[in-house]
Amino acid sequence: MNNINVVLFNDFTLLDAIGPVEVFKCVKDSYRIQFYSQFGGRIKTDPDLDLLTQPFSEIKSHDVLLIPGGLGTRVMVKNENFINQLHELVYKSSFVLTVCTGSALLAKTGLLSNHKATSNKKAFDWVMEQDRTVIWIKKARWVVDGKYYTSAGVSAGIDMALGFLKDNSSYDLAKNVAKTLEYVWNEDRDQDFFG
Repeated sequence: MNNINVVLFNDFTLLDAIGPVEVFKCVKDSYRIQFYSQFGGRIKTDPDLDLLTQPFSEIKSHDVLLIPGGLGTRVMVKNENFINQLHELVYKSSFVLTVCTGSALLAKTGLLSNHKATSNKKAFDWVMEQDRTVIWIKKARWVVDGKYYTSAGVSAGIDMALGFLKDNSSYDLAKNVAKTLEYVWNEDRDQDFFG
């Protein structure tokens, strides 16, 4: 069983995290989902809900790291201690998935340098500022480069998570999960209709 370690911080966008989580929950025999934050405890979402998290120090298995975006990324990119800890988690993880401006946090670690990536189109210029050595692809719905999966904004994370299932399990599984969720999967990762 693979662990999905979801990184949370105050004012993350709820669907950025919960959309992909719902995808992986549909194959619960293959994935175990846990929520973490820098120090653990309650984390406030945007919109205003609370989720209970464990501290980063409790992460024992580094299979898949999921980093959502949201307004909180503007604060967290300036938090050197958080970025240093995130760097370690990213380095150890077999796969790293980001949604929306979560790619800004990944870029800030320096580990995305010279890799292809994308992000939310409305925040694209700000995200690019976090690391100009990243090969930013604005038109993409999601981008895969090695162990890194980065998606455009909000609902694009669901498309990316389904793409991850297709790449690492099977196309039929991804299609069946989309059907279970009654979700119309945008399978073309190179084209974001909102870009």
